[in-house]
Amino acid sequence: MSDTLPGMPTKLFVATPTKLLNFADCKRKYRFTYLETPRPPKGPPWAHNTVGGIVHEVLAEFFGRWPASRRTPDEVVAKIRSSWRQEGFRDEQQALTWRERSTEMILGYLRDSDPYYEPLGVERTVAFTTDRASLRGRVDRIDERPARDGSGGTELVIVDYKTGRHPLTSTDARSSLALALYVLGARRVLRRPSTRVELHHLPTNTVAAADHDDASLARHQRRAESIADDAAAAEARWHSGLTPAEADEYFPPQPSALCGWCDFARICPQGRRVAAPRDPWAALETAGYGDTEVPVAEAC
Repeated sequence: MSDTLPGMPTKLFVATPTKLLNFADCKRKYRFTYLETPRPPKGPPWAHNTVGGIVHEVLAEFFGRWPASRRTPDEVVAKIRSSWRQEGFRDEQQALTWRERSTEMILGYLRDSDPYYEPLGVERTVAFTTDRASLRGRVDRIDERPARDGSGGTELVIVDYKTGRHPLTSTDARSSLALALYVLGARRVLRRPSTRVELHHLPTNTVAAADHDDASLARHQRRAESIADDAAAAEARWHSGLTPAEADEYFPPQPSALCGWCDFARICPQGRRVAAPRDPWAALETAGYGDTEVPVAEAC
């Protein structure tokens, strides 16, 4: 029996870019992450997520909470050391090594920063709705800069920090579903023009930038709506009640080389046949960290 009355609008599917991409990448992982109660046990925490998380925390403090008087190298080092965690590392020595590397990354990135610069948003949630979905996400940083169209006004720039070793390009920025949805959300919430997205790659202190137009944003929106439609239908089927066999049918695994990096690799036999579960610190090894086999969403 339907839980909506005749004439009522269709309930919007609420999602973040991460949720949509999880559904597109592997429906079994989506089921384990968002639908199963209680949620199946995840594997141990990933060391590269620890590195990325702490780097993001420090930059959020620097740009979003500290006054200019605190924006000094000594304060940054103290914050990294007080925030550091051991989760996922092979041993204490590896954790200390990466604490120092992370410190060098952040200090190098901030070396030429204006301590008086105030972004328009830091860890800012933006959102917008379509006829079928309510899409939202949290942006690392939103800059307000002089508009490049000669109008004399300003425009918003979406900034996303990355800590993986794999170099980034303008194609990475342009093809990112998350960044495009952040542009649409920032336009809706902040009521300012926005087309530019930037990936700030801390290990190389480089910026991969791209400019969207209405056509490219519309393509990303259509993709997001298509995934949301499929996920909403699958969730409705889940909540109607499924046998274990039906659950596997509606939420099948999608084995690939990325399975070794999945939080649920140890309980997914199909994934293990394709790729053995990786060690929690494997992405930090010289030959592995940031390579194309590490999921972008997890490698920060």
